[in-house]
Amino acid sequence: MYMLKSPEGITFNHVDLQERFTDADNALYDYFMVNDVAGRGVNGKEIELITVSNNDGAYVEGGRKPPRYLDVTITVKSPSFSDLRRKIDELNDILNTREDVPIVFDDETDMTYYGRLDSVNNLTEEHKIYQAVLTFLCSDPYKYGPEVSKDLGDVDTVNNEGTVPANPVFELTAKEKTTFAMVSNGTDEDAEYNLIGTPADVDEKLVDEKTLIFDETGDTIDEWSTDPDFSQGSFDSDINGIFVDSYGTGDGWHGPGLIREINPTQDFEIEFLTSVRTERPEMAFRTSLNFFDENMSELGLLRVWNKSTSTINKVIEARIGPYTGTNFENYLISSRNYNWMGQRVYNGIIRVTRKGNIYTFYAAHISQRGNHIESITETYVDTANEFSGRLKFIRIDAAIYGDNPRPNGLSIKRVRVNGLNDILIDQTPYILYPGDVVTFDHKNEDILVNGEPRNDLKNFGGSFFTLKKGFNNVIVSPPDTFSGTVNYRNKHL
Repeated sequence: MYMLKSPEGITFNHVDLQERFTDADNALYDYFMVNDVAGRGVNGKEIELITVSNNDGAYVEGGRKPPRYLDVTITVKSPSFSDLRRKIDELNDILNTREDVPIVFDDETDMTYYGRLDSVNNLTEEHKIYQAVLTFLCSDPYKYGPEVSKDLGDVDTVNNEGTVPANPVFELTAKEKTTFAMVSNGTDEDAEYNLIGTPADVDEKLVDEKTLIFDETGDTIDEWSTDPDFSQGSFDSDINGIFVDSYGTGDGWHGPGLIREINPTQDFEIEFLTSVRTERPEMAFRTSLNFFDENMSELGLLRVWNKSTSTINKVIEARIGPYTGTNFENYLISSRNYNWMGQRVYNGIIRVTRKGNIYTFYAAHISQRGNHIESITETYVDTANEFSGRLKFIRIDAAIYGDNPRPNGLSIKRVRVNGLNDILIDQTPYILYPGDVVTFDHKNEDILVNGEPRNDLKNFGGSFFTLKKGFNNVIVSPPDTFSGTVNYRNKHL
C-alpha cells in the first residue's frame, strides 16, 4: 500500500509521530503528515542599544540570540470521527511535557533541537481531518549534532566542527597519585584552564592526606569474626561484594553480623557502599555498619533500611554514639531528612569522617552513570569529647523482620577506612590516587571526583571554558598522569 510520507516528518521526545499515527495498510485514509516547518532558517539577534541625548545613532551595548520558535503545520486523517478524537487525545498526551525534549526532523536527522509545545493554532477539524500549526518553543536556540568522544593524551587537538563554541566534558582517570589535575585550551597568555588541587613548588614536600587502613569488597570476608549478637544466618561474597547467604529465623529482626579489628586511628574516614532492591512493601530489611573505639564504646552507626511493611522506601540513617531511644536526638541523618519514598532500588554511599572533634556525615544515591545525586551533608561538633576514642572496630550486619520475604537484592559493595593525616604549611597533599576519576563538566559547570560533586576543589582562577570553533589545542596536566576523554556535541546556529 502506498504511504504518504513527508520529508519533514517530526520525531518528538523520541516518538516518530508519522509512524505512530499512520496505518501503513490504509495510509490514504489514516495518516499523520507534516505539511510545513518554519523556524529553522536564519536566526536573528537581539541587539541592545544605548542612546545618548543630543547624539546621533546609538552605542551597541551587546546582543543575544533570542529563543527559537518552530512552527510545524500538521494534518491528521482518520477513517472515523471517534478514531480522530482518539488520535488527538494521544497527541495531546505525547506533546504535554514539562521540560524541553529532543525534536528531530526527517530531513535533518543529524541535528537535534530541544523544546516544548508552546501554542497551537487549530486550522480545521472536519470530514475526519484535523489540521493545526504546532508552535514549539526552544529556549536554547541552538541545534546539536551527535555526541563526539575523543581520547586525550597530554596534548591533543580537538576539532569543533560546529558553528559556535561547544561545551566539553573532560573525564580524567588517574594512573598515579597527584596533587592536582588541570585541563587547558591552549598555551598562550589568553589560554583558559580548569584546575583542582595545587601544583607543588619544588621545595615543598608531597604528603598523603589519607592513609588506607582497610578496604573490603568481599575478598577477605573470611577474616572477619562472627558477632555473637548477630549470630543468625551468614554472609558470603562474589564479584558484587558481600551478600546475605542466609538470614536465619526469628520473630523480630534476625540476620548475620561480622566484626573486624583494624589498626587504631584517631582521625578517620569510613565509607559504606550498599545496594538493595525491594519489589514489595513487606520486604522489610536493614543493613548497617557500626564503629567502635578501643574499649568497644560505640562511636556511631551508618544504615540503610525499610522498617515499614506497608510502603516501599529506603531510609538512610547516620548516628553519633550508641542508640539512646527513638526520638532521634543523636541522629544526624534519619527519616526526617533522607527518606526515599516509593524507590525500589537504592545504590549509594554513606560516609563519616572525624577530624579533631568534628564529625561529618555524608550520604548520596549513586546513579547508573556513577554520579552522586540526592546528597546530604550533616556536621556534629563533639565539644565534650564524648566520642573521641580511637577507632578500632568495624561491625557490619544485615537483617529481615520475622518471616517477611527477603529483599530481591542486598549487598555491601565496599567498606573502606582511611586514616586522615595533618597537613603542614610547607606540605602539599595528594588529592587523587590511581583509579580516581575527575570530571570537568563544562556543560553543567560541575566538577566531580568519582561521581561526587567537588566544586569546592576548583582553583579560583579556573573557568569552565568552551571549545572554540575549529581546532583547539587541549592540554592535560600533570603529564603522564592521566588517561582521559573529552565528550562534546557540535553546536549550530
